[in-house]
Amino acid sequence: MRGCSGSETGFTLLEVVCVLAIVGLLATVLLPNLPRQTSRPRLEAYAIETAALLKADRSAAIRRGSEVETRVDAPARSVRSGASGEIVRFPEDVRFETLLPRNCDNRPAFATISFFASGMSCGGVITLTHLDAGYEIRVNWLTGRIEIVPNAGRSKR
Repeated sequence: MRGCSGSETGFTLLEVVCVLAIVGLLATVLLPNLPRQTSRPRLEAYAIETAALLKADRSAAIRRGSEVETRVDAPARSVRSGASGEIVRFPEDVRFETLLPRNCDNRPAFATISFFASGMSCGGVITLTHLDAGYEIRVNWLTGRIEIVPNAGRSKR
């Protein structure tokens, strides 16, 4: 485009396409490296998924008429079903804490939540927190009942 004085103004289509290609290339390279943080709804989904896994193990113990142990692996940041082998994994930005019994049915039980044929359990608590949000997945030691309780993200991170 030529102005009254004869000088060129504006951009050619080729220049615009080149700039858009460079921006697209930079976005492709840089976006995967941006930190992805767990949102509050995703944290709640982890709590629901964990509770569902525990409930499935409890139901399996009742149905089978024998004990089922859910494995809680703090170093691996995961919970594994004793009935189905299903695993729930938690990302690094979610604080993962457990409070499990030392003994269950007269034997060591540091990394398990056990469910018996009666539906009872030795209990345990799994706490998931991120920033100002948190959830406790509680297994009642007597009844085996599983519940999700929101907390205020009291983690001292």
